[in-house]
Amino acid sequence: MDLFEYSSRKFSQGHRPLAERMRPRKLSAFVGQAHVVGEEKPLRRMIEADRIFSMILWGPPGCGKTTLAGIIARETRSCFIHFSAVLSGIREIRDVIRQAKDNRDLHRGRTILFVDEIHRFNKAQQDAFLPHVESGLIILIGATTENPSFEVIPPLMSRCRVFTLHPLSRSDIERILRAALIEPQDGLGKQRLRLRADALAHLADVADGDARLALNFLEQVVSVLRPAAGSDDAGTSERRVTLAEVENAVLRKSLRYDKTGEEHYNLISAFHKSMRGGDPDAAAYWLCRMLAAGEDPMYISRRMVRFASEDVGNADPQALQVALNATEAYRLLGSPEGDLALVQGAVYLACAPKSNRLYAAHQRIKAVVDRTGSLPTPLHIRNAPTRLMKNLGYGRGYQYPPDAENGVVDQEYLPRAIRHERFYIPGGGGYERRIQHRLTRWCQQKRHLRRHQSGTEEQEEKQ
Repeated sequence: MDLFEYSSRKFSQGHRPLAERMRPRKLSAFVGQAHVVGEEKPLRRMIEADRIFSMILWGPPGCGKTTLAGIIARETRSCFIHFSAVLSGIREIRDVIRQAKDNRDLHRGRTILFVDEIHRFNKAQQDAFLPHVESGLIILIGATTENPSFEVIPPLMSRCRVFTLHPLSRSDIERILRAALIEPQDGLGKQRLRLRADALAHLADVADGDARLALNFLEQVVSVLRPAAGSDDAGTSERRVTLAEVENAVLRKSLRYDKTGEEHYNLISAFHKSMRGGDPDAAAYWLCRMLAAGEDPMYISRRMVRFASEDVGNADPQALQVALNATEAYRLLGSPEGDLALVQGAVYLACAPKSNRLYAAHQRIKAVVDRTGSLPTPLHIRNAPTRLMKNLGYGRGYQYPPDAENGVVDQEYLPRAIRHERFYIPGGGGYERRIQHRLTRWCQQKRHLRRHQSGTEEQEEKQ
């Protein structure tokens, strides 16, 4: 019996949370993540064909990682074992491997091991899985909210395909909430509830892409509802839930934007463009308009931090620090005292010199990485902590710039295949003017060193 079946049998409907009761059991009922489970998409085809391979599901809370694992368990002919990285260790891993061997030897069956929060495993624990994933004894499905590139060891990553899951859209959350309201067995259908459109939209907004949180909020709303005036005792009439009742239950006020969310995006766009255009008055005005409408101040501060890198960049490196300081000041003070720190940050960003050269460099780098893949690191700039690595040439020929005249050496740091690429091209305004001058001077010094080295080699050849 797997975890999903066990949970279903252990708790009665009255004790299991709504989010657990409404967890989809078939792929056809799964909502969202169309980029991986939509028609003809790789994960969907894999499940339907019952051809499962090791994978990592990476995404934020409530986006469907555990649900997808449960669907794979039900729709494939495999033994499914749920494993929690929080509660388990090496001893439990050995038990799982023993069970997988028995399943293979006695029943000629496959074993799918679902590891929830795999990023919580240390290197030794992850290493314990590696030979059994490589041999095919177990098919590993790991779920994580953290970037697997940093949290999962490279040998294990190379044997798993990573599927990136996104926060659910507002329409996805609303669809899940509507299903919970009409489902008679696992949902709230027997209570004959109906949320007004603005109340439903508010619940979807405050859930912020998290289906579990949305259903928890809905259950919270239902738990504090009072009978509607004039309702009959038989419960045959439909109970309409208002925005005010939802706000009261989840303790979050609704944004005073239109129900389609257009005004929300209009205001944040106006704020962003005012800062970009160097208008501190307009930037402060739109910021205050959003705060008055009930917008989450941390959402505004996150946009300011992004703006500091994307639109100001190295034209004023201090801008990023100002944006971060405004964020921390708001965290410390809260509203309304902390609002002024956000205004200060917005005014500074509006008045700062602008440059999108960092953003442009980032886009060019991503394009080259997509095109060229994992190019090898040049040997001379590799680390060589062991004798074997030194014998293989790691670090050989590396020049240490602080020991050189003017701190400049003629040395390549990019992979050979892209050594002539130039990604960051500073502009001529603000602090980037100084950066541009410095890089130009370094380039001239490197050319001089190159000519000098070439002349020395020619003399040595003649001799």
